[in-house]
Amino acid sequence: MTDVSPEGCKVQLVERPAKDERVLVKFEGLEVLEANVCWVDGFTAGLSFEKPMHPAVFELLVERLTLS
Repeated sequence: MTDVSPEGCKVQLVERPAKDERVLVKFEGLEVLEANVCWVDGFTAGLSFEKPMHPAVFELLVERLTLS
């Protein structure tokens, strides 16, 4: 997962998704986020979260990702 923002992210997937497909995203310690596939390039896809992350939740996620 790269290019994470409160509105979405870019992911590498094992199976190629279809554009406009609905997927579930799970970050450790956070609730599951529903997302829509905006674009696909091979096995890389851009996801748009159904509901943007709250700024405080996003800050917590960034802290966790930078400590990993």
